[in-house]
Amino acid sequence: MSAALFPIVILLLSVVVTVMAFRRVRLPPMLAYLLVGITIGPFALGWMPDNETTTHLAEFGIVFLMFSIGLEFSLAQLNAMRRMVFGLGSTQVLLTILVVLAIALALGIDWRGGLTLGGIIAMSSTAIVAKLLMERVELQSTHGRLVMGVLLFQDLAVVPLLVLLPALAHGPERFLPTFGIAMLKAVLILSLLLWYGRRLTRSFFHLVAQQKSSEIFVLNVLLVTLGLAWITELAGLSMALGAFVAGILISETEYRYQVEDYIKPFRDVLLGLFFVTIGMRLDLNELFGNLPWVVLVLTGIIVGKFIVVWMLARAFRHSTSVSTRAGLILSNTGEFGFVLLAHAGTLELLTPQHLQIVLAAMLFSMLIAPIVIAQMDRIVLYFCESEWTERALRLHELAIKSMGRDRHVIICGYGRSGQNLARFLAREDISFIALDADPERVRQAAAAGDSVVFGDAGRRDVLLAAGANRASALVVSFADVAISLRILEHAREVNPGLPIIVRTTDDSELEKLQNAGATEVVPEILEGSLMLASHAMLLLGIPLARVLARIREVRRDRYHLMRGFFHGASDVGTDVEDPDQPRLKSLILSQGAAAIGRSVASLNFDEADIEISTIYRRKQRLPAPPPETVLEVGDVVVLLGRPDALAIAEDRLIRKAD
Repeated sequence: MSAALFPIVILLLSVVVTVMAFRRVRLPPMLAYLLVGITIGPFALGWMPDNETTTHLAEFGIVFLMFSIGLEFSLAQLNAMRRMVFGLGSTQVLLTILVVLAIALALGIDWRGGLTLGGIIAMSSTAIVAKLLMERVELQSTHGRLVMGVLLFQDLAVVPLLVLLPALAHGPERFLPTFGIAMLKAVLILSLLLWYGRRLTRSFFHLVAQQKSSEIFVLNVLLVTLGLAWITELAGLSMALGAFVAGILISETEYRYQVEDYIKPFRDVLLGLFFVTIGMRLDLNELFGNLPWVVLVLTGIIVGKFIVVWMLARAFRHSTSVSTRAGLILSNTGEFGFVLLAHAGTLELLTPQHLQIVLAAMLFSMLIAPIVIAQMDRIVLYFCESEWTERALRLHELAIKSMGRDRHVIICGYGRSGQNLARFLAREDISFIALDADPERVRQAAAAGDSVVFGDAGRRDVLLAAGANRASALVVSFADVAISLRILEHAREVNPGLPIIVRTTDDSELEKLQNAGATEVVPEILEGSLMLASHAMLLLGIPLARVLARIREVRRDRYHLMRGFFHGASDVGTDVEDPDQPRLKSLILSQGAAAIGRSVASLNFDEADIEISTIYRRKQRLPAPPPETVLEVGDVVVLLGRPDALAIAEDRLIRKAD
């Protein structure tokens, strides 16, 4: 028994360690699973055999992958993007298959193998691309929508390709009748299941949900998924097709999100094991023995797919820069390519040598994909003159809009939080400029008269054009730590003393954001819990004054800027400025300032009720500096105190030494 458990323990240990390492460097876990499979597989360390058990695991992984695609399938989304999906998407898949088929025939590969290779290479990685575009806030950009439309058709194209491959395995003379019968059966079964299955699925799930048992609910999801997979397999089709139908049927019910939540652990584990089994099939000896061919195929995949997508995007009247971005993003292969490759290997449509070469090239293309997308802006700027012109026009428009403004607020992100903040600022007659990377949102907001322009706030030139060097504050209104860190880095370079408020989901990245230069970090979870607590206490009969006092105490302790802010707030009119309200003031110590060379303690700020909140020194943040800290030239000193006390402190710090 212990001998049988050893490979399982090794597999789990390898997966856990590798996935954690890949997440730390922000790479997709799928690549970690592939690497684990390569390392512990039969062609490397040999800890995991490639036997019937691992094959069954891979098949279950494919089933749940197709179920997930069906569950996320949306007819409304398909209809909204029909031009990109059925126009550009279908043309990209068909043209890629034809190009690969022509090259395969020229190299002496059988036409069935050429068609198989074409279908495999036509796929791109939805998992990698969607994640990276989301991190770059480019899902709603022109090239982002174009790419997602093509990926949506690729996901749909897997269904007929899964029908096509078994027909190809029956030989040239039986291909057409076999494929015709298979397609007829697929259409018939899909029609019956989708037509009659919707009402039956909704009624059955409603009956199961009434039991109020998560155990029965999960068992029912597994029953529907594997049951439909079994039906399609009995009909001579693939199990993956039945799982896809199961996902579509459940997506039409009100239990879709609950199913997705319950099934996610099963799906992720089985998908991970599927990618492990794919990695196990890579023979390192074959890889090094055919390395020139692997490099050639890898180059052909990346360059060939880039050219196909670029030409089609231009034919659909997209700009050169958008076409170039789309080509770079879609030049990789994807997880569905591995699904088709696994079927091709089982059906012996490709020789073992061809299988190894293509598998290695696909793995490398997916490893290269994050690097290509990360360098996409530089590549586009180098090759597309129009990108320089377009970017210059945007910066010019932004600079003109900000030219007449001084002491304004820059809002990074114009979603719901950004728009609410803008309304508050407008009521107080405070000038602001909002930056947003969603062109549709910018167009609608600008048409409504809002002061919002298109721009990536994570770029230094955009912040400069928005007048960050003379702004009074900058607010990051979206909860994305990676982009917030970029904004903080550039904003601190442009204006070291600029107060910056950053929104986050929770406190997990608080220290990192503060060290990067955030003046204040506002976590959504804290504010939500405060509102929850206040409503609960009021309903329990606790007096309003005591509830407000408790909320004020928490905020005073949590938010540095609000220390003393709420004292006597109920006694002061809303239109009267409170002279006792503490506020921030940033001062830069230039050459000759009186405070240079003096310690914090020697300034005697405690007597004037002044606190040195932070010192920024050569891109380093020194929060609550100790009394022995000596001030240097170039230090940005952030003070917290009353307005009259701040004036005294400014005189002590800035006054030229005699």
